Amino acid sequence: MAAPVLASRAGSVNSVGNSPTATPNNPNNNNKIIHSYPELDFRSGARIEELNKLIQEFSKHDQREYDDQRALEIHTAKDFIFSMLGLVQKLDQKLPVANEYLLLSGGVREGVVDMDLDELNVYARGTDFDLDFTLLVPALKLHDRNQPVTLDMRHSALCHSWLSLRLFDEGTINKWKDCCTIVDHINGATNYFFSPTLVADWFYESISVVLAEVQKKPQRGMPKVEKVEKNGTIISVILGVGSSRMLYDIVPVVSFKGWPAVAQSWLMENHFWDGKITEEEVISGFYLLPACSCSGRKENEWRLSFARSEVQLKKCISSSLMQAYQACKALIIKLLSRPKAISPYHLRSMMLWSCDRLPANYLAQDDFSAHFLLGLIDDLQHCLVNKMCPNYFIPQCNMLEHLSDETAMLHARKLSSVRSDPAEHLRTAIEHAKAANRLTLDLQRRGSAASLPSPQLDPGDQQPDDRLAKKLQQLVTENPGKSISVFINPDDVTRPHFRIDDKFF
Repeated sequence: MAAPVLASRAGSVNSVGNSPTATPNNPNNNNKIIHSYPELDFRSGARIEELNKLIQEFSKHDQREYDDQRALEIHTAKDFIFSMLGLVQKLDQKLPVANEYLLLSGGVREGVVDMDLDELNVYARGTDFDLDFTLLVPALKLHDRNQPVTLDMRHSALCHSWLSLRLFDEGTINKWKDCCTIVDHINGATNYFFSPTLVADWFYESISVVLAEVQKKPQRGMPKVEKVEKNGTIISVILGVGSSRMLYDIVPVVSFKGWPAVAQSWLMENHFWDGKITEEEVISGFYLLPACSCSGRKENEWRLSFARSEVQLKKCISSSLMQAYQACKALIIKLLSRPKAISPYHLRSMMLWSCDRLPANYLAQDDFSAHFLLGLIDDLQHCLVNKMCPNYFIPQCNMLEHLSDETAMLHARKLSSVRSDPAEHLRTAIEHAKAANRLTLDLQRRGSAASLPSPQLDPGDQQPDDRLAKKLQQLVTENPGKSISVFINPDDVTRPHFRIDDKFF
């Protein structure tokens, strides 16, 4: 908690009229020296104003501005990933033909979805990648309200489920039965349970086959596949596009329309987003992620995810609270990483709970980022000491229930060191962000200096593409900050035309 500004309190030395012991017009009152103290954090003694400035500086270095060149590279990488998934679908027709992906800014390690981080390789921004994304790819898309679905939660912890294909048509079962575990009932019927581990194995193998084939026939402008790794049930792909490296954490999921019965009671409560967005936007769908509980069976158990709803809720969160959340995440993400008991998703849940608990006009204060940061640290420490962190959508699910007393207290003590000197830890986070940005800029400069025509293409075939590339680069250089689009007639690629903002030429 922050100590309030003394000069503004009722009953302070400059509020004679409110003081029960002061005498009006007493000449002795005029001899008192009025002190104006800065607003301080009671626990650490840090100045709130200084913490606010440090959070602002961290945000400046952590949230990079995208120029037109970087935007073009992001778009190129996204198109490559989507095209790759289209080829995966054609391999064995397992994926839905008309699929709906959810693309989230930030990798799985950033806590954008509730996944276990124990099995993930450590990637660092600046060293391994420049930008990171999470892509949820439905292996099964259950959007038909007439499609019977069997979520079997009898064998699972709260917020988890098995998925039976027993009520699916024979075509779906035959298509996916090699990715299922089989359970025979006493009555002789066979039940197929959709297996997250087997689906992830199939997905990784299919992506590897497609990428190997694509790289045999490289095309100009195609991203370079720098790394493809399977991290547990996640497939991590790092692409080199121009001077940028993009990390895509691709997660096979099961997609549903509507809302699960186990989270129905959450809709009956009052929430911070009431009146700001519609209930239909919030409950448009949910997912099953390939993650299991500590006591669950990895080969059968999926985790309920409300990532689509969280995208909508984020619209209602103030920028100052989001800045505090990002800064807090940077402070704890490495500190609490060993052993991996706390993930950034726990912090995200606490932030959502704080939005329900605190008045909207308080959370909307632009200069309260320091208060929010300190509050989030206090909340996290409270959760650790009590081993209690309710899932925001299914409050009866305690996401820290599995923690041992020793691990919880170890992390609580580590967090206490942050709370006792938040300013110093913020400075360290700022230096890390600066260092990552320097690594990225150095790589971009080296990439620009070493950019040469691809040796895999016939020089005679390069000229039209080279002219287009040079023209586009010139436009990007001469029109900083403007939106540039290229329109090409597929029947006559020699005549591109450009649009800068709303002007064509």
